[in-house]
Amino acid sequence: MDQEKQAAFGSRLTDILNHGALNLALALGYQLKIFDVMADMDQPVSCMDLAREAGLHPRYIKEWLGIMCTGHIIEIRDIGTDAAAYFLPPEHAALLTRNSGTSNMGVYTQEIPLLTQIAMARVAEDFSRGEGVPYDAYPRFQAFMAQLSHAKHRQVLIRHFLPEVDQGTLVNRMEQGIRVCDLGCGQGIALHLMAEHFPASFFFGIDNDLPAIETAQSRAAELGLKNITFLAKDAALVQDDPQFFQAFDYITAFDAIHDQSRPLEALKAVRRMLAPGGIFSMVDIDAASDPAGNLNHPMGPFLYTVSLMHCMPVGLSDRGMGLGMMWGRDRAVSLLQQAGFTRIQVLEMNHDPFNVHYLCRQ
Repeated sequence: MDQEKQAAFGSRLTDILNHGALNLALALGYQLKIFDVMADMDQPVSCMDLAREAGLHPRYIKEWLGIMCTGHIIEIRDIGTDAAAYFLPPEHAALLTRNSGTSNMGVYTQEIPLLTQIAMARVAEDFSRGEGVPYDAYPRFQAFMAQLSHAKHRQVLIRHFLPEVDQGTLVNRMEQGIRVCDLGCGQGIALHLMAEHFPASFFFGIDNDLPAIETAQSRAAELGLKNITFLAKDAALVQDDPQFFQAFDYITAFDAIHDQSRPLEALKAVRRMLAPGGIFSMVDIDAASDPAGNLNHPMGPFLYTVSLMHCMPVGLSDRGMGLGMMWGRDRAVSLLQQAGFTRIQVLEMNHDPFNVHYLCRQ
């Protein structure tokens, strides 16, 4: 046994335990808006003042600050005195608060604690069966992911993503009036935004989650959008419906295909739904299709864990394929080709470095 290697690995395990605990405490700080309060105060503050401003109990704040200081998230001033004060550096606040926009990483600290709480037992049980965990077993996680996608779409969809599709010609066509479908639309935020900005076009959302579709319809009514409609239906079954044959000029799927039980059938449905000259935008996690290709991925363990706890079990349910979030470029291109697409571009996006845009033409 190599004692030096063992010692090095022991040190690494210590880091893992510390960072896992730190993630949990960061998630609490984000959820309770403590980081936002500290950023607004923008100066060193006492434990009591922070508790008062945040509306929280000072004993809990004191213990939480202990984690944040030893984790080097928050600085402590006047150490060892009765006037000890705590300061959130602006460089840290820029990544941890709700005002951080696309730089906000604090929101992602909630994912692993949430999945541990709601899914760990069911996923552990399914390790021996491989039957998957149904989508409706994750209502709280779905709500959380909806919040993430809503914020992301509001920040980048109209301003950055759509203007880059087909070198800007898509936006011109949407302004003139085309038919657009979002597959796996969830609560419909992408469609709501597009329908508002392009009133001459017609928008259609498909998702198999009935509560999400009902929310999407209700919100469209509140916004007074007349050029949008929604359907609760499994994307894999759409290809059998004649009303959708060559019905759309542009189809989108934002982080939706890898969760499908039958992703190949869903992609075949997309190709059947596209009108001649139509475009399909599939946005999904940028990764290699084999773990060996992801050894240097900056968020490899995090993304594989989210996939293990949610995406893969959901994809395995109903005797599904179980692609998982980290299906990667090679697998994605292969399935697109099997679905009948021959003109496929794999495009990186400056505004979204962790996803890749598969642009496919009919």
